[in-house]
Amino acid sequence: MKYHFFLLLVLFSVFGFSQKSKINLKNIEKDLKNSASPYNYEKLIFKYKGYPKSLDSIEAQHLYYGRNFRNDKISTTDDGFKILAEAFKQENFEECIKQGKILYDKDPTNLDILLVLLRAYDARKDGNNFMHHLNQFRSLTEGMKNSGDGASEKTAYLVNSVGDEYILLNILNIGKDYTRASKTGKDGMFDIWEKDGNQLYIKILYLDL
Repeated sequence: MKYHFFLLLVLFSVFGFSQKSKINLKNIEKDLKNSASPYNYEKLIFKYKGYPKSLDSIEAQHLYYGRNFRNDKISTTDDGFKILAEAFKQENFEECIKQGKILYDKDPTNLDILLVLLRAYDARKDGNNFMHHLNQFRSLTEGMKNSGDGASEKTAYLVNSVGDEYILLNILNIGKDYTRASKTGKDGMFDIWEKDGNQLYIKILYLDL
């Protein structure tokens, strides 16, 4: 499924002003696996599922970037996601919700799955579920946005995937009039988006796990 497909779904304002925080992926991995840590995965996912608005930026970043250290992630190339995508394409929102719930239970911090569920719940006028998943989406994407300011390689925004990069670009209102250049970096690939001499750096993480 093409990533720009999801950009049409992000039609709402997501961010306020928050402090940027430097991402330490090694510490995030340790915290998530440490049962005594306040950032332990089970503690955070319980909070995320129950009351996502209560997550602070650091907690959200642990959940978002912690996906790199999990073995149960669902990819857009997986069969289950292809079924979900086809239901969305056919505007079969009842089936979207059915399949989306199954995938969400397996991979609750997957932004692509959240976006499909948001569209489906919106189409079904299910305000409660829509707002719940919207708050989850906001928490995760705010954590992503607060990873940097995009002004340089050292302060580049960090994203987990190309799909997440395009979600971020849509939120930042970076459009088709920008040109893109790419270069390799440690543990990832930099995309440099440029317009009128202004550059925006986004690093797509490719960790050797």
